[in-house]
This record gives sequence, C-alpha cells and structure tokens, in this order.
Amino acid sequence: MTLDRLVTIMKRLRDPVRGCEWDSVQTFATIAPYTIEEAYEVADAIQRDDMTALADELGDLQLQVVFHAEMAEELGLFTLDDVVTRISDKLERRHPHIFGDAENGGHHLWEQIKAEERAADPDQSALAGVALALPALERAAKLQKRAARVGFDWPDASGPRAKIDEELAELEAETSHERRTDELGDLLFAVVNLARHLKVDPEEALRQANRKFEQRFRSIETAPDFADLSLDEKEALWQAAKR
Repeated sequence: MTLDRLVTIMKRLRDPVRGCEWDSVQTFATIAPYTIEEAYEVADAIQRDDMTALADELGDLQLQVVFHAEMAEELGLFTLDDVVTRISDKLERRHPHIFGDAENGGHHLWEQIKAEERAADPDQSALAGVALALPALERAAKLQKRAARVGFDWPDASGPRAKIDEELAELEAETSHERRTDELGDLLFAVVNLARHLKVDPEEALRQANRKFEQRFRSIETAPDFADLSLDEKEALWQAAKR
C-alpha cells in the first residue's frame, strides 16, 4: 500500500541516529503550524481549480497526519491505525441511516449525534470544542452559532448592523493603542455577526476581497513610476482597474 511506504519513510526520517537532522527533532507544537499551512494550500489549489496542485497538496497534508501519528507512536500515545480506526468509527456512528438501522439521516441527524457525544464532555459549555487554532473570523462565527443554539442571538440582521455602528463609534472615541485594539476586535466580531445573519461565510468573503485587491493592485502597479505617482493618480488607476 502506498501509505505504508510513506509511513516507512517517516520512520526513517525520525530515526534519532540515522534520520534527518530536522525531521527527527520536531514535536507536535513545532509541526502544528505546517499542518495548518498545508490545509490552506489544499484550499488554495481547489480555489484555483488546479487539480495537479491539489494532488500534491493533499499529499503534503497526508504527510502531516503521518508525521503527527509517528511522533505519537514514539511516545506510546496512539498509532496511525488508531487515527484511521477512530475516524472510521466516527463516520459510521454519525451515519446510522447508512451503516445502521435509522431510516432518515442528513445534517440534522449528524448534529444531533454530535450533541449527544458532547454531552459526555466534562466541559458542558455551549462553546466547548470550538478550536482555539481556527482563523479568528471562522472561530468568531462558530462561537456565535453555538451561542445562538441556546437562544443568545439577535432576532434578525438589524441587531448586528446597529452593533457595528455602536462599536465603530466606540473605536473612534478611543485614543490609546490598547483600547483601540480592544474596540477594533469588538467591531470585527460584530461584522462577523452581521455576515452570519446574512448567511455569508466571513472567512470566504474576506478571501474574495483579498483576491480582488491583489488582482487590481497587480494591474495598476505596472504603471510607469508607480511609486512616485500622487495618491490621486494612483486612485484614478484603481478606479480604472475596478471598471
């Protein structure tokens, strides 16, 4: 099996005597940022509809799973087989209409089973399990969704829209960097809340804005002596790029 080859390669790289001087000294903490980065590179390949790149990036992401599992096995914590077994068990458990006796399934049943599993967690907060490592916009949206499940939410989009005006006014009234940072965070949180009520993924919306800005800026910075142009001249180029 191809995965067996990857596992064998990783074991050799991690060998403390004959392995790679970089791979052999890594830890969960030092590898975690690369795991997150590889997941984003997978998403980027999909966004660009580059299937050749996607195959490469999925391989890089698979390596991260094998890397973490190998380090865990070295510490006697769990193995790659344990990882695969757990996700397989979870998929079967959460799809009883496919693998069990339930007649109806779908996302509602999935969420119901997840809720039942969370009931056994010692942390019984509605916000339990929202990963700290998520991108801030995505984590904000998940925290708000969890709070909304227990009735802590605006009835419609007018609530978060008014909150944006309130937070913007508070931001403008602050003079210290620390307080401005705090108020700007509140403003961003309110914007995420509005996006949620409008059924817009804030992370995806910002990614699109980033792409749009990059495309337009790249198109105008090729103008002769761009850095030396006045702001009005640059703005005229920007407006032309938008058109």
